[in-house]
Amino acid sequence: MPRILLLYGSILAAGALGLEWLQYRFLVRRYPVEAYVVLLALGFLGLGLWAGARLFRRTPHAPADINTRALDTLGVSERERQVLELLAQGQSNKEIARALDVSPNTVKTHIAKLFGKLEVRRRTAAIRRARELGIIH
Repeated sequence: MPRILLLYGSILAAGALGLEWLQYRFLVRRYPVEAYVVLLALGFLGLGLWAGARLFRRTPHAPADINTRALDTLGVSERERQVLELLAQGQSNKEIARALDVSPNTVKTHIAKLFGKLEVRRRTAAIRRARELGIIH
């Protein structure tokens, strides 16, 4: 039974391939320039996707890249550093609270303490300062 299914499937696939080939030949005769432009565009699209993936590949940073000396000097706790990482990812207070399983008020407290320790007044300034110090990536 499986052999018969494979045989019929192969015959149907070959027939479909033959019909597609005939239709392709008809289209190439009728619209030769457009067909080649489309093929060339698809080729360049594939090349661009491949090159983009190779050239702009992001490598994850190792945890050793974090400047622990600056963390200790400023007195930033591990939880505050986690909040800072999530801030850098652009998450809101509610999203940070959900990710860390704490209340939004706790997140606000951590952020306020971070602002004081980093001597900044805004989230973007805190992120920039933390990146300068090597506390976050």
